[in-house]
Amino acid sequence: MKLNKLLVGALAIGAAFMATACSNKANSQGTTTKQGYTPKVLNVEFVPSVQANKMEAKAKPLEGLLKKQLGIPVHVTVSTDYDGLVEAMDSKKVDVGFMPPDAYVLAHKKKIADVLLQAERYGYKEPEGIQNHKLMHEYRAGIYVKKGSGIKSWKDLKGKKVGVMDPTSSSGYVFPIVELNKKGLNVLKDCKIVQIKGADQAILSVENGDLDACFTFADARPIAAQDDPKVMKNIVPIYFTKWIPNDTISVRHDMNPKFRKKLSKAFKAIAKSKKGKQIIESIYQHYGYVDAKDSDFNIIRNYQKELNNIQK
Repeated sequence: MKLNKLLVGALAIGAAFMATACSNKANSQGTTTKQGYTPKVLNVEFVPSVQANKMEAKAKPLEGLLKKQLGIPVHVTVSTDYDGLVEAMDSKKVDVGFMPPDAYVLAHKKKIADVLLQAERYGYKEPEGIQNHKLMHEYRAGIYVKKGSGIKSWKDLKGKKVGVMDPTSSSGYVFPIVELNKKGLNVLKDCKIVQIKGADQAILSVENGDLDACFTFADARPIAAQDDPKVMKNIVPIYFTKWIPNDTISVRHDMNPKFRKKLSKAFKAIAKSKKGKQIIESIYQHYGYVDAKDSDFNIIRNYQKELNNIQK
């Protein structure tokens, strides 16, 4: 009888061990050595800058291009928000995240992610919102209102309904709030804050009269104009922030350096190909990728400290 109980106990322990091992294998989908983690299946995740369903349709074709470059299966998904992406990387469900600068800084502080590459975008001629052909590693946030609304400067925003992005968004939240606070307007207390998913939706909400103003990257109007061309004339900027480092492609903190180099090479090659250019342009208006280092994002850390003081 005792022998049977011991046997049952041993089998139970063995089953639990196997279940855990299988769970870990399914979660990481790769191998871990002293040199770090190397994926056997690469999981890439985006965060919506436009409506999530549109983003997923645009991002999916990247799977095939990355698979061709890396020689392993690739899964592309779209998170609900920045926090969801950071949590997914922390739980080892996502290997590569397309992170805006604020989300990257938070993830790096927690030893969840390291920056691999930084996006290049074309600048804009403002206030017209016309794209030029100068590749840049930085951009600005803009405050946009409807022409004829009576809102002519940041001073007129007090008491108004203002659309913002996720609290970790540099252009849609952090930079405008910090800079306006320095000027004397506490957006969090003096305005009616409405959180919006997607910069295009924020612009359209101003056009439709659901918002008095919105904070987005400069310039989100051409994207919104795909749904409503009138925004290019009707929606105007009243303020621009200081320059913000462009988005990152960030990887798991434990990723093997050798695989990082391979991944970096793959993304750069895709950005130079005709099909690849079309995909990354349609997703985030990226036009190329360059190497990046963590210190490039120190300005983000400074603004985050200031935001924390405002929120106290």
